[in-house]
Amino acid sequence: MEKIQMKTPLVEMDGDEMTRVLWKMIKDELICPFVELKTEYYDLGLLHRNETKDQVTVDAALATRKYGVAVKCATITPNAQRMAEYPQLTEMWKSPNGTIRSILDGTVFRAPILLDSIKPVVRNWEKPITIARHAYGDVYKSVSFATDEPGECTMTFRGVSGKEQTVLVQKVDGPAVFQGEHNKESSIRSFAKACFQYAIDTKQDLWFSTKDTIAKVYDGEFKKVFEEEFESYKAKFDELGITYFYTLIDDAVARVIRSQGGFIWACKNYDGDVMSDMVSTAFGSLAMMTSVLVSPDGKFEYEAAHGTVTQHYYRYLRGEETSTNPMATIFAWSGALRKRGELDGLHDLCAFADRLESASLAAIRDGVMTKDLAALVPADARKRAESEGRPVRSVNSGEFLHAIRERLESAQ
Repeated sequence: MEKIQMKTPLVEMDGDEMTRVLWKMIKDELICPFVELKTEYYDLGLLHRNETKDQVTVDAALATRKYGVAVKCATITPNAQRMAEYPQLTEMWKSPNGTIRSILDGTVFRAPILLDSIKPVVRNWEKPITIARHAYGDVYKSVSFATDEPGECTMTFRGVSGKEQTVLVQKVDGPAVFQGEHNKESSIRSFAKACFQYAIDTKQDLWFSTKDTIAKVYDGEFKKVFEEEFESYKAKFDELGITYFYTLIDDAVARVIRSQGGFIWACKNYDGDVMSDMVSTAFGSLAMMTSVLVSPDGKFEYEAAHGTVTQHYYRYLRGEETSTNPMATIFAWSGALRKRGELDGLHDLCAFADRLESASLAAIRDGVMTKDLAALVPADARKRAESEGRPVRSVNSGEFLHAIRERLESAQ
């Protein structure tokens, strides 16, 4: 069988723990047998980031700027526990995702992979909810420090003109912690434009939420910029019969729970991080959440929305069998390959990405599932599947990938 050829390499960012194991399995089982894979490889595993003083993360982001499409494995963001686990770390390195998002100044769009056999926990959700997450600033670019005595903290901005603005953060009567966050008007505006354009491209309503009643200046800036940018898109929204709606974040949560789905929910960076996990879990599993970072100048980075699946990795290291769901990582690869094919005019590469996703969903429809998915299938769906000759069975990760490959080969 002749392999599908590529013109331009993908930027490949390897990662950590169980997802790093699955990364290689997916390439070996589902991609390299069918595609003459061309990638520019960057090892974003924690220890290699430490060895390079995190320069490898910057290099990977710059390569994404150069080539236009990247695919990323899940990575560890070290905390105090990880510093103890990895004593060779010289620093508590920042989130690679935060660094990449800052360099690309993109917006993250996350949407669930829907399955007929698994219904959302929120029973009235009938359509997917796409989370649009601003991918710059806030807590992910924050600076913080601790103090051990009474005193006061101020925040000062010094403009290039020499003008200064100073505000009192807080006077404290004992030890305290302080944190400073920022955002850029240009990034907020890019975020707004990306959300409005994505809503038009997908013909979905757009919701946006902040807490501008409390963060009157900070969140108020987001609200103002969105209102300004919407004027340029309003006519197209009206033509398509879609709407833009702003509300407070707490009201948005209540409305989302009561909704039927089928819209884009735009959130600030931290809100989007939390709400995408909530939405994906309610739709079935975080391992079924796709994620793509889109920059204002049309660069794309695809990844799974979940983490490195640490507990499964510990079992893997002990030689125990694991049943880790690789679906979101598979869809990261298929998304990147499809986009690369679109940009390079390679229709057979786009078609392969479609077949890869179809084969993955077909395996699940046929009852072959990882343990997390099998546990979510309700009794009535199990009974129906069994009567149709496709009983639900839980398999390990390798068996699941092999089942996908069988269906992929039969679709050739």
